[in-house]
Amino acid sequence: MWFSLWSMSFMLSSLRLWQTSAVTIFALMQRSVDLVASDSALLDLELLLCHALGVDRAYLKTWPDYQPSVKQLNDFEGLFKRRQRGEPIAYILGWQGFWSLDLKVSEHTLIPRPETELLVETALALSLPPQASVLDLGTGTGAIALALASERNAWAVTALDIQPQAVALAEENRAMHRLNNVKVVQSNWFSSLPAVKFDLIVSNPPYIENDDPHLSQGDVRFEPVSALVSGPKGFYDLNLLVAQSVAFLVANGWLLVEHGCEQGDGVRALFAEAGFSRIETRRDYNQLDRITLGQL
Repeated sequence: MWFSLWSMSFMLSSLRLWQTSAVTIFALMQRSVDLVASDSALLDLELLLCHALGVDRAYLKTWPDYQPSVKQLNDFEGLFKRRQRGEPIAYILGWQGFWSLDLKVSEHTLIPRPETELLVETALALSLPPQASVLDLGTGTGAIALALASERNAWAVTALDIQPQAVALAEENRAMHRLNNVKVVQSNWFSSLPAVKFDLIVSNPPYIENDDPHLSQGDVRFEPVSALVSGPKGFYDLNLLVAQSVAFLVANGWLLVEHGCEQGDGVRALFAEAGFSRIETRRDYNQLDRITLGQL
C-alpha cells in the first residue's frame, strides 16, 4: 500500500512539473545534442517532435514558444528515448519517403534508402514497351515496384517477396497509393511464379557478407537479417537471381540489380556468364558502385 501511494504521489508530482514548467518547442529543440548516436540529430528530433505534436516542420520554426500539452510531452519523450537507443527513425515513425511516395515500414522489411532510387531512375530511362511487364524481386515495402508503377501507369508490375509480413505491408502501401497496376504476391524468388516472361526484372536482394561488421552498427542492427545477408561473400542471392532470371525474361529484356559497392566486378561476371549483353555498372550519388544492368 505504501509503495502504491508513493508511486501515485511521484506520478502526480511529475505531472505537475510538466504542467507548471514552461516547456516550449524551442527548449525541446535543444535536446538534439542528446542524440549522440545519430548523424542527423536535429532532423531526427524535428521529425519526432512533429510526430508527437501532429504538425509539420514549418510549425516548429513558426511557433517556437508553443508549450506542448502533457500528453504531447510524454509522447515525445517516449519517441525520443527509442531514438536514443538507436532504433531507426523510420521504424519509430512508421513511414519512410522513397521517390515521390511516403511508404509504411515495419521491422519486417528493410528501410527504403535514397541510394536505391538510382535503380528506379535507371529502369525508367530504358527503352521498354509502353505496356511493359515488370517484376520486382524481394519487394519489401514495395518501394521499387510502387515507384515504377507511379511513373508508368500502363506498366504491369508484379511485386514479390517471401515474407508474408512484407507482402501484407507492400499490399497496404499499394492500396494506400491506389496503384492498381501492381500485383503483390508471395514467393521464394521465382519458385511460385507461373511460366511467364517479363520485359524488365529489378531487385535489391540481400548482398551483405555473413560476418560484415556493419551488421552490428547503426540502423542495420534493427533491420531483418534475412533481407541483408547472403552467404559468406554476399553473392548467394545475386548468383541465383542472375542465373534464374534468364528463363523469365523476354528476348532483349533487361535485368537490374542493386549490390554492394565492392561487388561490381563480380556481378558483371555473373551477368556475362548468364548470357547478358550491354552490361554496365552505375554509381550512386556518393560515387560508389550501386547497380548493374544487362540486356538478354
